[in-house]
Amino acid sequence: MAIIGIDTLLYGVEDLARASHFFDDFGLVRLSANAEETLYRLDEGSTIIVRALEHPSIPASRYEGYGVKETIWGVDSADNLRRLVDDLARDRDVRLGDDGAWHFLSDCGQALGLRVFSRKKVTYAPDPINAAGNVNRLNQHRKWRTRARPKTINHVVFAVDDYWASFAFFRDRLNFRLSDHQKGVGTYLRADGANEHHNTFLLNNKAPGAGGVPRFHHTCFGVEDFDEVMVGSNYMTRRGWQHGFLGTGRHRIASAIFCYFDSPTGGEAEYGADTDYLDDNWVPREWEFRFGTAQWMGNPPAFMQDEIPWDVTFYQGEEPAMRR
Repeated sequence: MAIIGIDTLLYGVEDLARASHFFDDFGLVRLSANAEETLYRLDEGSTIIVRALEHPSIPASRYEGYGVKETIWGVDSADNLRRLVDDLARDRDVRLGDDGAWHFLSDCGQALGLRVFSRKKVTYAPDPINAAGNVNRLNQHRKWRTRARPKTINHVVFAVDDYWASFAFFRDRLNFRLSDHQKGVGTYLRADGANEHHNTFLLNNKAPGAGGVPRFHHTCFGVEDFDEVMVGSNYMTRRGWQHGFLGTGRHRIASAIFCYFDSPTGGEAEYGADTDYLDDNWVPREWEFRFGTAQWMGNPPAFMQDEIPWDVTFYQGEEPAMRR
């Protein structure tokens, strides 16, 4: 075990006030704010830092536009941190920052960091589900919520030039596991000390909605259940924010409920719930991209309107170029 999840996401934005307003409405809890930055802290101990794109702390990288400009991955111990840093330093510059994190660039030019992270345990208690003949909630209402309040950062997504090459770096140098492959679209990766289906997704930047260039795509923030997703969706809509490209639905890949919003913080922000949890006994799969995208969607785009073939197999264990 080494990397246990996302410690910090550093956002570079065009309009700090509007970006902070969005995250306030989204349900993140402000830790502090001043003219240069707004900080948010989630229940698990992870941090969101929002600064202007031209702030001197924003690292240079190959990734265009605004959004997440650096991902700090949390490591479980000082010994494991040292092992990772020593290995990375063999072939790239690895710099210790004033924030206590070791900063570097991945092979695909992503700005990354590593730091010891004491991730706090988060406990959810979703309401039991009733169905005819299977009563789990007797004489008891479900919770009445007024806001969504994310407690975790589930994953962060970047559009990349070559998702197999990017996957190889995360696998070989940071010990990430392949969870699933969406054919032609990207690879879902789990950190070796985490159990969420994926902590990052490396997206083909030529896929629908990906933008065509290396860039940040979205962050998924974890909430308790479908009700909290929809309460959050309703609140954000009332506040004037617009749903993103895929809107609301449930993915087949990872089984997760999703709800995306276009965000002035860059890319999209996602409420996520009821994802699959995995360990090293999991066998990765390969999915036809539309079949994997959704089991259902509230407002499917044109490419999801046709009959979609049932197309999922186990991953063959080799990258496509090696199969030929």
